[in-house]
This record gives sequence, C-alpha cells and structure tokens, in this order.
Amino acid sequence: MSRIPSHDQFLAMSCTNVGVGPGGTTSMLARVSIVNYRGATVFDKYVAPTMEVTDYRTSTTGINHSHLYSNEVWAFNAVQQYVANLLKGKVLVGHSLWNDLSVLGIPHYAVSTRDVALYQPFRNALRSPHQIIGLQTLAWQLMCRRCQEGYLDPLENARAALDLYRSHADEWEAAIAKGNWPCALPPSTFSRCYL
Repeated sequence: MSRIPSHDQFLAMSCTNVGVGPGGTTSMLARVSIVNYRGATVFDKYVAPTMEVTDYRTSTTGINHSHLYSNEVWAFNAVQQYVANLLKGKVLVGHSLWNDLSVLGIPHYAVSTRDVALYQPFRNALRSPHQIIGLQTLAWQLMCRRCQEGYLDPLENARAALDLYRSHADEWEAAIAKGNWPCALPPSTFSRCYL
C-alpha cells in the first residue's frame, strides 16, 4: 500500500510554445509556469529563443517579440536546469504533460505524474474513453469553470489542471494506493518523457 503524497509534494506545470522552422509548425518553449498545491506561483518565466521564431502564435499565446527579447527572459538551459531541479521528488500535475516535458527536454517519473488529460474517470464522464479532451472542455464540463478564453495563460492552465486533480484527488490516490493506475498511457511517441 503506497502512501498518499502530502500537499507540499505537488507542483502543477504548463508551458506555452512559439513556432520555429518552415511555417512555424515546430514548437519551441517560450514560457514555463509552475504553481504549488494551493495555486501560488512558484516559477513563471519567459524563455529566450534558441532558434529564429517564425510564428509567435500571438493570437493564441499573446506572446510577441518583446516578451522573448527582454532583460527578464532566461536562457533555455537555465530554465531547463531550474525546472528539472524543482521537479525532483515532486508529483507533477498538468494537462497533456508529455507536451511540456518534451519541449523542456526533461523526463519525469510516470508514477509521479497526475495528468488530467489521461485520467480515465474524466474521459468516461465525458463519454470519450479513448480521446484526449482539451483542458478548456474538462474545466467547463466537470467544474463549470471557464479557462483559456482569450490568450492561453500557462499560469491559469496549471491552476485549472490542479483544480481538476484536487476535485478527484482522494479517488485518484486511492486507486493508485490499491495498485489500479487510473490513467490511460500517454502517446507512445513521447515515452522518452517518462522514467
């Protein structure tokens, strides 16, 4: 029987990406936001581009040139190292975490993730047992909470994912304690993101 993690062991994360390469279709990290179990900001930084940005995706991200070329941005390797250290020994909450881990280039222990996009009871409740449901839909359908109206705000997204997790935390952790992993597997192409 495993022990239920304490609240200080949890962090929720969301990232925002811009586009690089032809047509801006390849994602590159532009902002990382991490909150604690109570939703307080632990880390929120813009990331200096490592390649030429071909699409800021401003209509959805709200990010433009000035965000990524200011004195406040951090270098990618500094962000990567800082976040990797922050996540050590933590239970990571989020939505489609494989996308965030992939763009950060950081693996995390699969048993220490709580991904609301993969939580089977949420999928079953919305009658989509084999589909990934967007965070906006999950938050509205399961909590009558609006999010992602206007620009995608990674702080808001991290908090929304955390609220979804907390709304079912007892059942989620009870299933894990009994050895019944309650989540679907992430896409196999992202298996490198998990330890």
